[in-house]
Amino acid sequence: MAGQKGRMKAVGFDVIIVGGGHAGCEAAAAAARMGVRTALVTMRADRIGEMSCNPAIGGLGKGHLVREIDALDGIMARTIDAAGIQFRMLNRSRGPAVHGPRSQADRKLYREAIQAEIEAAGIAVIEAAIGDLIVEDGVCRGVTGEDGSRWTADAVVLTTGTFLGGLIHLGTEITPAGRVGEAPSNALADRLRALDLPVGRLKTGTPPRLDGRTIKWDQLDMQPADDPPVPFSTLTDRITVPQISCGITRTTAETHQIIADSLHLSAVYSGQIAGQGPRYCPSIEDKIARFADRESHQIFLEPEGLDDHTVYPNGISTSLPRDVQDRLVASIPGLEEAAILQYGYAIEYDFIDPRALTSALQLKAMPGLFLAGQINGTTGYEEAAAQGLMAGINAALLAGGSSPDFTLTRAEAYTGVMIDDLITRGAPEPYRMFTSRAEYRLLLRADNADQRLTDRGIAIGVVGEARRIAWEAKKQALADAAALLRAETALPRDLAAHDLPLPRDGARRSAADMLALEGSSIAGLTALWPALAGIPDSLHAQLEADCRYAGYIERQRADIEALHRDEAILIPADFDYHAVGGLSAEARDVMMRLRPQTIGQANRLPGLTPAAVVAVLRHLKRGEAVRTLAAGQG
Repeated sequence: MAGQKGRMKAVGFDVIIVGGGHAGCEAAAAAARMGVRTALVTMRADRIGEMSCNPAIGGLGKGHLVREIDALDGIMARTIDAAGIQFRMLNRSRGPAVHGPRSQADRKLYREAIQAEIEAAGIAVIEAAIGDLIVEDGVCRGVTGEDGSRWTADAVVLTTGTFLGGLIHLGTEITPAGRVGEAPSNALADRLRALDLPVGRLKTGTPPRLDGRTIKWDQLDMQPADDPPVPFSTLTDRITVPQISCGITRTTAETHQIIADSLHLSAVYSGQIAGQGPRYCPSIEDKIARFADRESHQIFLEPEGLDDHTVYPNGISTSLPRDVQDRLVASIPGLEEAAILQYGYAIEYDFIDPRALTSALQLKAMPGLFLAGQINGTTGYEEAAAQGLMAGINAALLAGGSSPDFTLTRAEAYTGVMIDDLITRGAPEPYRMFTSRAEYRLLLRADNADQRLTDRGIAIGVVGEARRIAWEAKKQALADAAALLRAETALPRDLAAHDLPLPRDGARRSAADMLALEGSSIAGLTALWPALAGIPDSLHAQLEADCRYAGYIERQRADIEALHRDEAILIPADFDYHAVGGLSAEARDVMMRLRPQTIGQANRLPGLTPAAVVAVLRHLKRGEAVRTLAAGQG
């Protein structure tokens, strides 16, 4: 992919995306699909779409985000389908609501597929280091390069990853870098700090990379891919990339002793790093210190490509010195002679407290400037990409003269859960998505993301023609199949003749009723109802889950509607909290500082009592006609 290089004076675009990682690529692709002139500014065009840490997409909760990105015609799902070398559906033994699609990736294939998507979208790629923002009357109007070049736009999306003030820590060594071999973005970090934004420090880490030719694979347990592999994107018919197995090993008592004896040399434990690390993806030092009673920890040995000997040992992220890493790796079964190609390290970087953002991911203090990804305190490719998608859509709306108010609620999407968590609760530690964060997860399955979101994407203009046609055909097929399942009925004697469970009330039962029972399937009912054989196999799992959860979903929908009657009420940006009687000084301070956009957000702010929220709600209802979130979106 060729980049535009050199001094460019006041070149104009509608939307400018800064950063070529997962957030930046989704933001740029979304803005381009919305029909606006889009530029992607990155330090190195050849690193666009780079998988900086683990070579995998999806997982528990994260896989839901990828399916939602796909439902809005984003590029991550199609890309991993083109680059995945080990597809697995996690949590298969549990219900469909918590199934987690995941795939190991070939790093090179993934990067190439992303770059092909960016090129096909007609996005202008500019190689430059951004040093400043163009600000006019408090509104962001573009960016400037460190060399003085200027690019103007109606909206800017910052997706800086770990580059803002990035410092790599390896033992006692400290190297300014955004990632290995790439300079940090210090000038932009200084500029953001000068804006008096709530800036903090976070850290993340990565394990050493190993030479797969030196691993004793024959001594390891191997984990194969699913057969057949299930694609991420609804536009992918089947996976054609060769599938591989991953190795599994474990740490030993010797490993733990080496780490325990060297904790004082770790950048994390020596006090060298101030940033908070991810609790749910701890370093191996954290695991040994926090779980001293554990005899061993599992390690997945994940090849990084079909023609790449590099192996990612998932589970031993570390910032210990090189010599300690050498001994640590050699103490693990199967890795006794493994050569380290790149040592593990921790990286510390700046982020902006996401409570400074609106639900559209626009900075409250600076209209026109949107933030997405790790700059908002999240960790993970999927979290970054979902934010990038939403920021790109809203930046394009703003550039097109519309209000940037495309949002998803907690009842619509995991993406909505994540953004609401961030803007109401902040990121005291790197934020990672889990299914447990969603109150309505029976509604938010990975297999029904298109049912939830694609029509909304079509309405806003972010879904392309190919997906629209495919979705409308699938939607009709789902509707026809659901009608057939309701129409096909049988009496108890017919059910008994096919060894099916009998209703206690002796009433007639439909195929949909029978699918609500545990263990039932469309295939298993075709002997009684032959017409069901006409339902495409690709729809079976989704229809079966819809029927199985139907009663629970109906109750959840009723709860959501009752909750939203008050929760969706908008609080004006200039609302006068001093005029609300009965508010404590503390509650008034919290609300004035964080400026919740809705009563629902106010309810979730830490430090606010229900009584304080009710006082604001009553004051709003005493005023003129109350404006709701639904009305605002309409």
